[in-house]
Amino acid sequence: MDLNADLGEGFGIWRLGDDEALLDVITSANVACGFHAGDPGTMRRICAMAAARDVAIGAQVSYRDLAGFGRRRIDYDFGELRDDILYQLAALDGLARVAGARVSYLKPHGALYNVAAVDAVQAEAVVAAVAEYDFALPILTLPDSELARQATRVGLRVIPEGFADRAYTAAGQLVPRSVPGAVLTSVDEIAARAVAMAHGSITAIDGAVVPVPVMSICVHGDTPGAVAIARAVRVALSSADIVVGRVV
Repeated sequence: MDLNADLGEGFGIWRLGDDEALLDVITSANVACGFHAGDPGTMRRICAMAAARDVAIGAQVSYRDLAGFGRRRIDYDFGELRDDILYQLAALDGLARVAGARVSYLKPHGALYNVAAVDAVQAEAVVAAVAEYDFALPILTLPDSELARQATRVGLRVIPEGFADRAYTAAGQLVPRSVPGAVLTSVDEIAARAVAMAHGSITAIDGAVVPVPVMSICVHGDTPGAVAIARAVRVALSSADIVVGRVV
């Protein structure tokens, strides 16, 4: 089971989260590419640290929304969104190559992640950007989402992902952050959910048991106590005889 987290979500002198500590725990790093957070220096620093630890580098692309941290929906023209994604992906890949690595996958961030999971046009724009840049590049996304279906349809590899620290609806979607209880903070609860998720299911916010066939589990780097949560999740998975390692 892969363990991923969002990194490099500061900007300039402002830092968010403990990137270095998380890199000692996770197996894949979703690196902010400058549109919702991050800047060239931060991106290069994270790539170098990830490469030194053999942590996979993922392009976490987003809407052009620094003020809203990429969590506000934007209704893009198809071509504009495709090119914004391509721009972010290529920039991070260049910095990763300087560090002796390369981008190994792409994952949308925030509102783009949620919208592309259900919106055909935005999902198609994400798929088009990846296919044009590197057809071998996988996309990390929710299983059975619109983005997963479109990527599979054109022949791109999909890595189905689950969120141990987020609440789910009975339909297998993430509960919006505006809803109370959408973001979980209990270390023990998150660790237990990660193990259940690795075994193929999760309990939704209404009590329903939802199948989640995932290959990667995300813990958010900006959640309070993120490092402790990530460590607890990794220990819990290993204690349940689930091998934690890269899938790309």
